[in-house]
Amino acid sequence: MKSDAQTFFQGIPQGHGRIETRRYWQSTDIGWFADHEKWEGLRSVGVVESVRDIGGQTSTERRYYLSSLALDVKKFAQAVRSHWGVENQLHWVLDVVFGEDQSRARTGHAAENLATLRRWALNLLKADTRKAKRSIKGRIKAAGWDHNYLLHLLALNPNLDA
Repeated sequence: MKSDAQTFFQGIPQGHGRIETRRYWQSTDIGWFADHEKWEGLRSVGVVESVRDIGGQTSTERRYYLSSLALDVKKFAQAVRSHWGVENQLHWVLDVVFGEDQSRARTGHAAENLATLRRWALNLLKADTRKAKRSIKGRIKAAGWDHNYLLHLLALNPNLDA
């Protein structure tokens, strides 16, 4: 992709004991992409290159994106960072609160089914307003202790015919 003020952006955030340079490229030239007409709303493609220096060790990673964003590389960079923030927070909760990484379900569809149930439960717990001041872990405990609260959580799901 051509590098100019319109299509390239670089950020150098520091923290967590590392220096990371992130380079973002974005292009609306998608004619070369063979299936571009199959992607409704596809307006641009983007690349993010992350170069990390942790204790003298350098690593480089590139990620590629299909996007519905118009050409605005700073907005593209913000969208990528926001997406990873949501992903990281979700996975942290699933691992720390639900112990997902400790799960030993390995046969058949068990791992996928349990992952779906964990996400469903997390969405119900987040949608709750009754015990909104409690942590997710506190809400899980409350649902185990209080049958009425558990029924309240289950009733938050509009797909249930309860």
